[in-house]
Amino acid sequence: MLRLPRRRLFVLGGAALAGTLPAPRISNPFTLGVASGDPLPDAVVIWTRLATRPLEPTGGMPPVSYPVQWQVAEDSRFARVVRSGTGSAEPGSGHSVHVDVRGLRPGRDYFYRFRSGGHLSPVGRTRTAPDESSSPRRLRFAVTSCQSYADGYYEAWRHLVDEDLDVVLFLGDYIYEGAITSVGGARMDTSLRLPDTFALATDTLDLYRMRYALYRTDPDLQAAHAAFPWILTWDDHEVHDNYAGDVSRSPIVTVRDFVVRRANAYRAYWENQPLRVPQPAGPDLSLYRRLRFGDLADVHVLDTRQYRTDQACGDNLEAGCAARSDPSRTLLGAPQRDWLLDGMGRSPARWNLIAQQIMMAECRYGGTANRLDMDKWDGYTADRKRILSRARNLPGTVVLSGDIHYNYAADLRLRPGTPPVAVEFVGTSISSGGDGSDTTPQLETQLKYNPHLHFANGQRGYIRCELDRDTIRADYRVLSRVTRRGGTISTRASFVSERARTGLVPA
Repeated sequence: MLRLPRRRLFVLGGAALAGTLPAPRISNPFTLGVASGDPLPDAVVIWTRLATRPLEPTGGMPPVSYPVQWQVAEDSRFARVVRSGTGSAEPGSGHSVHVDVRGLRPGRDYFYRFRSGGHLSPVGRTRTAPDESSSPRRLRFAVTSCQSYADGYYEAWRHLVDEDLDVVLFLGDYIYEGAITSVGGARMDTSLRLPDTFALATDTLDLYRMRYALYRTDPDLQAAHAAFPWILTWDDHEVHDNYAGDVSRSPIVTVRDFVVRRANAYRAYWENQPLRVPQPAGPDLSLYRRLRFGDLADVHVLDTRQYRTDQACGDNLEAGCAARSDPSRTLLGAPQRDWLLDGMGRSPARWNLIAQQIMMAECRYGGTANRLDMDKWDGYTADRKRILSRARNLPGTVVLSGDIHYNYAADLRLRPGTPPVAVEFVGTSISSGGDGSDTTPQLETQLKYNPHLHFANGQRGYIRCELDRDTIRADYRVLSRVTRRGGTISTRASFVSERARTGLVPA
């Protein structure tokens, strides 16, 4: 476990002592909306964070505790409340509230809300998972990732709210840590004016909290959180671009300084998401976990950042990098990798869904060099081989990925020319990269040099998936634009794979 240096630790003691004071009256504290996540058959986590002035370091909240009442009901009018209680929004946790609501019924819709300081929150809708002994007929979910606030509007979330889904998977880059000198570019017509502190790259706890608050002020993102339970994991930009374990990509940042930054980032991530996992201990947060949807699907949620060996041959596109196949190098870390392999092998479900961040399929960038991306699974071939070797004997293995701002559909093979042992759906970004385009010379080259790739596309959007007992279907939903309001959505391509016969075919 990483140890924080004594210097530059964020201080919680003073806030905790201040929390004994009476809570003063406040204006509406529910500016960041509500959310739910990590559904179980009898439980779900509901979340909110109090912030009267969300773009200030403290969210405009006095450094005291606030009681927060919560209710869960079977109807949106709260005539049939089934669970209720009172939590505490503490200054040491950014005035966030996480309630693990237990005693619910499996496979049911519920509605929830919060009350504090005389103010009532928006209403959220959530859904519990099916009973573990049940045999659900289907599971509908979306694959989403990468939502740079300054790159475009959240039109994808506005359209996703209208989908018929059981759960949303968010696979990383919820925020971007770089400086925002102005909202500019894609969001020039906004009336929002950012404080000068947003021109700083995030590294302190206050700056990370403010960055999450900025993103969560978006009404389309709030609506998507309020419409469905989410299952989330992080990638790199929640901390720092392409970091690896305790190694920053900046050569001037020491490990001692970087683990402090990572601690601040991990704490802010936990504060701002509907997570059941315990709050982080310094720079460590155990995020990988498994959720079951009856005997239909196990969702294995991975963390490919916290435990990885530093990227091989430099963090670039490389050709002829022998180090990438060194069996001692790992993307997942041995404990997480063994947990995944054991969970896949023991799963009673018909489908194993591996929800993770980066593209697993080999992706050669073509030309005489045939370069590969060392930040993806191509830089960690030993771990990939172990997982695909296990999948060879497990029908129904599906990898779900984000990160790369492109749509891909791929067969996963142990070696070129052999039958696929799994399939992968790589989802594009919500907004990162701006409007994008249907195709590019790079994508055309990748399709040429990677015959296991069935589809490559560079527009923004998400993947809508439907899983039944025998088949998975993925619809690639893309937007006409995100740099201006009013983007329209369409299905660019659809693919299916049968459990009994692994491999993608157009739908």
